Amino acid sequence: MNAKRYGKIAYDGLITNNATFKLVLGTCATLGMSTSAVNSFGMGISVTVVLLLSNVLISLLRKVIPNTVRIPAFIVIIATMVTLLRMVLEKYIPDLYDAMGVFLPLIVVNCVILGRAEAFASKNPVLDSAVDGVASGLGLTFALTLIGVIREFLGSGSFFGMQITDFKIGFFTNSAGAFFVYGICIALFVLITDRVEQARRAKRARELRRPAKDAPLPSVEAEREVN
Repeated sequence: MNAKRYGKIAYDGLITNNATFKLVLGTCATLGMSTSAVNSFGMGISVTVVLLLSNVLISLLRKVIPNTVRIPAFIVIIATMVTLLRMVLEKYIPDLYDAMGVFLPLIVVNCVILGRAEAFASKNPVLDSAVDGVASGLGLTFALTLIGVIREFLGSGSFFGMQITDFKIGFFTNSAGAFFVYGICIALFVLITDRVEQARRAKRARELRRPAKDAPLPSVEAEREVN
C-alpha cells in the first residue's frame, strides 16, 4: 500500500504536476540556464537538493510553525538550504557556481520550491514529503536538461560540451530561441502525456466492462426465481 502511494506521489511530481512542462513554474531560471545541457542539469540537481531538504524540514516542523507566519518561515528554511548549497558549490564546483550566477540565490524565491512547501510538505509526513521533493526536482531536472540539450545542439553544435557538428543556428542561443524551444517542448509533453492518460482510461474502462473470470455462473434455481 505504501509503495503504491509513493509511486503515485513520484508520478505526480515527474509527470502530472511537472513544474516546467505542466505547471509552467520557474520560467525565468528555465530560460536563463538552458543555454547548455551542463548548466541546465546543474541547475536542476541544485533545485532538487533544496527541494528535498526544505520539504523534509518543513514537514518535520509543520505542527510547530504557526499558520499565520508559515510563508515567512518556509522562506527562511529555503534560504538556509540555498545558502548551504551556495557554499558547497563555491567550494567544490566553482565552474557551475559561476555559470549559475544570479539564478543560484534566486532559488530562494523559486515558485517550485515554495509551491511544494505550501501544497505538500506542510500537510504530509516526512517520507512522503521527501519523495515529493525528489520527484518534483527530477521532473524539473529532466525538463531543464531536455531544453538545454536541444538549445545547445542546435545553437552551438555540441552535446554536453562535446562538439558534434559545425552546423549552428544562432537563433537558439538567444531569448527568442529559448521561448521557441520551451513552447515546443511543453506542447509535445502535454500531447504525449494526454495520449498516455487517454489510453490508460480506455484500458480501465474495458477492464470494468469485462466480466470477471472467476465469477460463478447463475444456478438453475436462481434463474427460476428470477423468472
